[in-house]
Amino acid sequence: MTLRERDFFSQPLSERELRDLLKDITPADAFAWRSPRAKAMGLAPINPPADAELLQMMLETPYLLRRPIIRIGKRVIFGFDKAKVEEGLAKAGRTRRA
Repeated sequence: MTLRERDFFSQPLSERELRDLLKDITPADAFAWRSPRAKAMGLAPINPPADAELLQMMLETPYLLRRPIIRIGKRVIFGFDKAKVEEGLAKAGRTRRA
């Protein structure tokens, strides 16, 4: 398995890259609603801004993206979720080694 790491604070995602990562989910699902920056902006998932506005905010302020962003094959996971990572690895034909 190849691991690639990227610091998107020093190497921000382009709009095309972010749209590609979001192709199977909505921007709201990748947005870091509990981040101090989102809270300071008065943002909440109950009444979210439009997708285009969320996308623009995440491009301008990478702290608003749920981290880490994990790509396993074609699947993209925003935020760490052990079960989703293990499921993604299993579907990709990789087993967990103890």
